[in-house]
Formats: sequence, structure tokens, C-alpha cells
Amino acid sequence: MLRFLGFLFTAGFMVFVGVAAGAGYIIWDTSKTLPEHTQLSQYEPPVMTRIHAGDGSLLAEYAKERRLFVPINAIPERLIQAFTSAEDKNFYSHAGLDWEALARAALVDSKILFDRYVLKKKTRRLIGASTITQQVAKNFLLTSERKIERKLKEALLAQRIERAFTKDQIMELYLNEIFLGLGSYGVAGASLSYFGKSLNELDLHEMAYLAALPKAPNNYHPRRYTERAVERRNWVLERMLVNGHITQAEHDAAVREPLTVISRAVGAKLFAAESFTEEVRREVQELYGTDKLYTGGLSVRTTLDPKLQIFARRALAGALIKFDRENGWRGAIRNIPVTKDWEKELSKMKVPADVFPWRLAIVSDVGDDGVTVGIRPKRLPNGKFDFKAEAGAVPLALMKWARKSLGKRKLGPEVKQVSQVVKPGDIVYVAPDRTAGVWHLVQLPQIEGGLVAMDPHTGRVLALVGGFSYGKSQFNRVVQARRQPGSSIKPVVYAAALDNGYTPASVIMDAPIEIQLRNGETWKPKNYSGRFYGPSTLRRGVELSRNAMTVRLAHDMGIAKIKALAEKLGIYTDMPPVLAMSLGAGETTLLRMTTAFSMLANGGKKIEATLIDRIQDRYGRTVFRHDKRDCPGCISDTWNNQPEPELLDVREEVISPYTAYQVTSMMEGVVQRGTGKVLKAVGKPLAGKTGTTNDERDAWFIGFTPDLAVGVYLGYDKPKPMGKGATGGQLAAPVVAEFMKLALKGKPATPFRVPAGIELIPIDPNTGQRGAYGDANVILEAFKPGEQPTDDAVVIGEGFAPTTGNEAVIEGGLTTGTGGLY
Repeated sequence: MLRFLGFLFTAGFMVFVGVAAGAGYIIWDTSKTLPEHTQLSQYEPPVMTRIHAGDGSLLAEYAKERRLFVPINAIPERLIQAFTSAEDKNFYSHAGLDWEALARAALVDSKILFDRYVLKKKTRRLIGASTITQQVAKNFLLTSERKIERKLKEALLAQRIERAFTKDQIMELYLNEIFLGLGSYGVAGASLSYFGKSLNELDLHEMAYLAALPKAPNNYHPRRYTERAVERRNWVLERMLVNGHITQAEHDAAVREPLTVISRAVGAKLFAAESFTEEVRREVQELYGTDKLYTGGLSVRTTLDPKLQIFARRALAGALIKFDRENGWRGAIRNIPVTKDWEKELSKMKVPADVFPWRLAIVSDVGDDGVTVGIRPKRLPNGKFDFKAEAGAVPLALMKWARKSLGKRKLGPEVKQVSQVVKPGDIVYVAPDRTAGVWHLVQLPQIEGGLVAMDPHTGRVLALVGGFSYGKSQFNRVVQARRQPGSSIKPVVYAAALDNGYTPASVIMDAPIEIQLRNGETWKPKNYSGRFYGPSTLRRGVELSRNAMTVRLAHDMGIAKIKALAEKLGIYTDMPPVLAMSLGAGETTLLRMTTAFSMLANGGKKIEATLIDRIQDRYGRTVFRHDKRDCPGCISDTWNNQPEPELLDVREEVISPYTAYQVTSMMEGVVQRGTGKVLKAVGKPLAGKTGTTNDERDAWFIGFTPDLAVGVYLGYDKPKPMGKGATGGQLAAPVVAEFMKLALKGKPATPFRVPAGIELIPIDPNTGQRGAYGDANVILEAFKPGEQPTDDAVVIGEGFAPTTGNEAVIEGGLTTGTGGLY
């Protein structure tokens, strides 16, 4: 018997040794193929890039994985306790593997397997016992395949990680890497996505919900599976109570809280700044590449002023709607049968999100005094539609504007009956009148435009609206649209003249002129009115936008001088040296034109338009700065009452400050007496210039105060005549006026700064000769040091004959659309 027992012991021991040896060999062999865990010390997770407005408001986020990296010392202790309670309660005491949890899992899984395969019962999934360290090993270094070999590698790596890193380092890796649903990775990104809060703002019940998500975020979606999500959150709170992290009172209060998540709206939509933000995205991508944009964790501080952006959208959109209405009603979008399923039909139609509160509607009933409409269902936070019927009334009085459009600003008969406008089944847009409780009939405008506002001293773009609706069209009419500027180019022509011996009182003949073209045709530029006004000062040429005298002036001084200045101002890269360019024949962008006018406003200093102030990398280091000025005195370890450091202005001088002021003064006259008189209503010192092209295809106005420059362009994306009278003064200038009223409200009336040495002399603007103070129509004209008005009128251009000189030759199609009208 003893011999038999000895045999059994020996055999058992041999089996044990064999199994242990086999297991040891497997572990040894597996350990040879383990990935290098030390790479975790160089961990740089993909982090989203965030775009901020000038005041810090969030505009946009770009990411492949929505993640914000936060160091462990910035993560609330309560949040860490929530995760350890849910995922690994012994995290701070084990060495990578939790043997107690493994034993418990083995017992539970044995019963599950017995029930499943022996008793043929339906069972739940096997439970795991992975520690947080094991999850770090799997997420960073392994795959998610469900194989024994992977689990063994995971266990071995976990122990190595525990020896190489502190617990806080491991926890930091874990909380920044895990996927928590809604496209969010890491606790900071999830906190923003679910609750719109930073980590230190989270409440206890919100922390518990985040800790409930790692196992299966989609199973606990807060909107689709609210009950299940709350149950899981409350389970986490219970574990926190059991583990001694919270009190009973805290637990009871937290479980009573509803699970409330928000759909976080970023500022680009709140401020109607989608065009601005998209242009910033393109610039960052050009600077650093796609990968850096979406994974580099850049922090981009832009120049946007949210308040001015809202004003800009309001001013431009209002003008586009007004012009579109004046051109009449184009009819319903489409017509469908008024059935019980009309809500579903409307929900299928795409509606630009940024035209809210406008709503799509169907005309359900037509009466003598108006119509009843069914409103398109609202989209719920979960993406589905609320098909509860919503009806509204559109009175006939709010449809009176909708006379049929006949094209070219011609309208059909006055609206006296509803049937002239709509019929049952018509799908239209309506806008709420919340005061009266009714709806207005509206339509998306066909005409488009852009508005840009900038600081003329720095080039910082403070507001940019690229069109009526970014949801309707992503084309940016400030940056991408290349159109003829028309007469808005004239201040550049006159600035070139002032830089080359002319004065604002110089007199040019405004009379018919003929230019012989190489193809044998004759170009005869005319004024918008069709009349000619004889001898006129340069000032009157700018104020009243005279074409004939501008061409004569350009010919007299030479188009090369205009070309050189236009290129220095950045309007053109390589301007064709032809006379038609003096009337705005060459295409450019609104941003380029506004930047050029800003250099006139700031005294002739070179600036570059920018939408970005600075960019920082994921570590907070500045990698881009628009302001290139050096400031050695700004770097100091201590302050010992030393004076503030001075920043030297080393910008290039594009034109002399004297010339810049003279042109500015002449453009003040455009507002006071000329084509931009609508801006007088702003009640502040303003200068600017209108621009219109042939057949009123493009309308411009670029204006500025001493510290704010604004450019506006209106026209159709596929150029076509806007109709008689659709000039820069009638369409674009009122937009600038409306914006300026809003932007300058409550601000002092700052006069334009006069350079030292400028002499202000009373001049008769009609003759260019000296006047006397107090005489009718006399103005104070600006003269450079050493300049004086002439005693006798010298008229440039008298006896002007047709020319075929090189500078007057006009190539190809440059005569098309070169009216430089008004």
C-alpha cells in the first residue's frame, strides 16, 4: 500500500513538474515575441486640434479620435475612484494581475460553461478579470482578438508594465486612451461630448456614468438606452459606496439625478462662422499637413470677434433677402400631394441648418385671408424626427411681397389673392413671427455675397461671412470668388497719381475719349450717367466715380505706375499693363481689396490679412505667430521697475503716409458728397469707395474708419446682370452702413489721423483753386509738405486725341465688363 501511494505521489509529482515545465516553456516562448513595453514612455496619442475665436470661444474640433490629453494630476480623484470601482477595485494594490478577481472569475465562468454545455441553458457571456494594467497592455500593445495566446501575452506585459511604470502613470495612460462612445477617446473628450464640461466641472453622477462606459459604450447610449444606462451608472455608484469612496447621502443624491446629456454646439454654428472656420482649417492643413491637423493636438487661436461676426452675418443676410424679395417670388420649391404622410416627405428634404429659424412647410389649406401650412418635423437629439403635426398660419398680408419674378428686377401684378402665390401641396420656406404668432413666407435668395472686416493696422480678420448660407453653399465669396472690382479700384489709380506729382486739386478733363485697340476696334469708356462733366479735380473724380477722367489720368501718368502700386498693395500678383485695369477690369478677391484699403487706412504700412493669431502644439509651445515683431525686452526673469519694452515697427511702407491720408480724405468725400452717402447715417468718420461692373453684374463697397476696415461684395455666382440701379452705392454700401452702425455703437467718433506736415488749405472742389474760409462748397484739402494749389487752373487732358501707344493697348477680353461704373 505504501509502495502504491509512493508510486502515485511520484507520478503526480512528475505530472506536476511536466505541466509546470510545459507552462514555463510556453511562457518563455511567448515572452520572446512580446512587444516592447518601453514604447509607452513615448506615448503621444492622437489628439484633436481645436480652433478658438479671439475671445477663447471654441469654434471647431478636428480629429480622427476625439481626444484631449490630460495629465493625471488634472484628473479629479473622484473620477479615478469611479473607474477603479467599476473596472479594477484593487488597482493600487496588485502587481498587474488581480489573483482574487481571477479566482472569482474562474468559479463563475465554470458554472456558466457547465450550464451552457452540460445543461444546455442560455447563459450570459463569460466574465473577465482584466485589470486596468492588462487593459493598457491590450489597448496599446496588442490586438483585441479573443485567443489564449493574446491573454497570456497580456498578463505577461501587465507585470512588466507594473515594474516599469508607477500606478499614476498607468492610470494616466488608461484614462486618456479608452474609447467611451460618441467618437470620444479618453475621459476629457468624453466629458465634453456627453456633458459639455471640463473634468473639474463634472458632478458625481456624471463621473459614474463615464466610468460605466468602457466595457460597451454603445450598450449604454444615453438616448437610445436611457434606462439601461442609468442602471449601469447606479451600479457604479453602488460600487463606489461599497468601496468607501462616497457616503450613503452622496450615493442617494446621485442616483436620483436624471441622466442628462447635451448636444454640444461649437461656436462656428453659434456665430455663423463656418466659412471663417473652414478657411482656418485649410490654412492649418497647408501649414502642417492632414495628419498633424487631425491627430497633432494643435491649439489654434484665431482673430475672430464673435460679436462682429454675428453683426456681419445679420447685415449681409438682411441685404441679400431684401434684394431677392425686390426681385419677386420664384415659386414653390416643389409640389406634393397633401396626404397623411406629408411629414415624412418633408423630413426627407435637405434643409441648410444655418437658415434656422426658417422652416420648410407644406401648404395644406388655402383661404381668402391666408394659408395654413404644415411645418417640417423637428429633428430630435437622437437624429430621428418628431412626427407630431405642427401647423401655422401665413396671412395674405405677409405674402404681398411675393409678386411673380419676371427677371431683371421686373415684377408681375400686385398680389391680391393667395392663389397668385401658392396652392395646396406647395413646399415653401416660412419664418416665425413670434410676436404675432404667425409665419412669414420667405425664400432662399439666389443672389450671393461676402463680407469681411479687419483691423487695418494688423490685418487681423475680425469677421468673415462667405455667403448667405454655408449649409447651402460652401463656396467662400470673400476668399475664393475672383470678380472684377469695378470702380472700387479707383483709389489705387488716384493714389498712384498723388505719389507722382498730382494733388487732390489737380484738374483732369472729364470728356469723351477714344482708345484704339490692336484688333482695330475703338474703346470709348463712359461715365455711368452717360454724361461728361468737363474739367474736374481728382477729388471729384473719386467722389463721383468718373470713368472717362480716370482713364485719361491713367494714360497721362502711365499704366505702369498703377500696376506697380496695385501689386505692392496685393490686389494683383501680375497686373496686365492695360488701361482697362484702371476701371477694375482684372479679377481679384474681396479679401485682397479690403487688405489693400486697410493699407490706405493705416498710413501706407504693409500688412497681410490673417485669420490666425497663433498656433500652439500639444505641449503649449508656440509654433506659429502672425505678429513677426521681435521683442527681446519682453524676456526677463524679474521686474526691477524697468520701462515697458518697445516694439519696433519694421513694416514696409507701401505708399507714403501723406498720400495715404490724401486718398483717405478724398474717400471721406465719397461718403459725405459722393456715391456712398448712405454711410453718413452711421454718424462716425468714414471713408470708402463704391464699385460696380458692366450691366451691374458685381456690386462692391470697401470702407473704413481709422481702426476698422470692411469690404462687401454682392453678385450672382454665375455672373449675370442684377438689374438697373443695382450698383455698389445702392446694394453694397448699405450693408457696410448696417454693419458699421452695429459695430461702432457706443464707441467715440474717432477722426482720421493727419500725418505731421500735412497742410490743410481751403479749396474750391469744382475748380481746384484756393477758396476762402466760409465760402459755399469750399473744403479743406490736404497738401503734402511743399505742395500748394495752383493759382491758374491747369487742365490735364485738354485736346486729348485717340491713341495707340503701348500703355493704352487693351488685350483680348479685358474690354469686357470694364465699365468701372458707380
